[in-house]
Amino acid sequence: MSDAASPLDGIIVVEIGTSVAAPFAGWILGYLGARVIKIESAKGDDARRWGRMFPDGRSSFFEALNANKKSVVVDLRDSAERNWLKEFCIEQADVVIQNMRPGKIAELGLDGVELQLKNPKLIYFNLGAFGAKGPKAMDPGYDPLMQAAGGIMSVTGEADRPPVRVGVSIVDMGSGMWAAIGILAALFRRTQSGMGCILDGSLYETSIAWVANQAAMVQVDGKNPEKVGSGARGMAPYQAYECSDGYLVISAPNDGLFERLCNALDVQHLLSDFRFASNQERYANLSELNEVLIPLIADSTRNHWSELLKAAGVPCAPVCSISEMLSDPQTNALGIMQSLPSSTTELVGLPISFNGQRPQMRSAPPLIGEHTAEVKGM
Repeated sequence: MSDAASPLDGIIVVEIGTSVAAPFAGWILGYLGARVIKIESAKGDDARRWGRMFPDGRSSFFEALNANKKSVVVDLRDSAERNWLKEFCIEQADVVIQNMRPGKIAELGLDGVELQLKNPKLIYFNLGAFGAKGPKAMDPGYDPLMQAAGGIMSVTGEADRPPVRVGVSIVDMGSGMWAAIGILAALFRRTQSGMGCILDGSLYETSIAWVANQAAMVQVDGKNPEKVGSGARGMAPYQAYECSDGYLVISAPNDGLFERLCNALDVQHLLSDFRFASNQERYANLSELNEVLIPLIADSTRNHWSELLKAAGVPCAPVCSISEMLSDPQTNALGIMQSLPSSTTELVGLPISFNGQRPQMRSAPPLIGEHTAEVKGM
């Protein structure tokens, strides 16, 4: 791999984390070239028991989030083990990421303030649940709780239907991404100042960040945004339409695209209808517009409409299953699915390329404690 595709080569990251958020931050940094030391108990990361299980007992969740890491078992209840980890963080680490329950890391003497006393160059990221301060600072949290508390569930799903969680761990993984962004910024600043810093992020703050547009809408008129299913507030047509063999998302939210859509579907009479004269009017009269579009689109396949609309320059995409996405020639062309020569399991790689080269998987997700002896011998 070229240096450009491994910009964090030489950086040592200690991941004192479990589940999704902190491991996803470590996953990003590991793909960027950092040496990530994953600290686990003898039972291992909780994620080792989540998701579907491969025949050899490996967890799909753990495999997806822990490539390019070294697993070291540390019994944090043992003072000698804690002292080893503390000294390793002080003497070897550039970055520490932790997402233990609130207050626990300080009880163990492994908090950022304690470690920076002896290593002021250390960059330390606290990835919490509700944030570093406030009345809920000591409360625990998981992704669905934060999708609920942060407002995401209130705008997800269809009107007059129960709350729906976004189908992926968007808050957990988003928090890991924000952690990686903060760490990269701190590493850059350290090259100028020579000093590290303590960073704080949380699942709750991430959930708030994801509803930035909706929060701004509330400032306009005080009204909470409604749930619009596959659509988008204030844009039409801009949603999934049912075809004879599945769903197709059609995006024609401006006048030029709407004209192309009408010509492609042979419904030019809609162009002279005052109810659909602009995007705002089309959104206000979306039910009437869909009375025309829904039965028309339902008559043919996704592929039929996709080819027709793409030829007309109208953006569209089928609602794909995961297996359909994995078999898509575009996915293959990008090379984002990666595996090692010793494995047939393909895992998603980093969604970034450097000078046209995507960072590659250097090592498989580790077994519990696979690198304990190696790392403790450093």
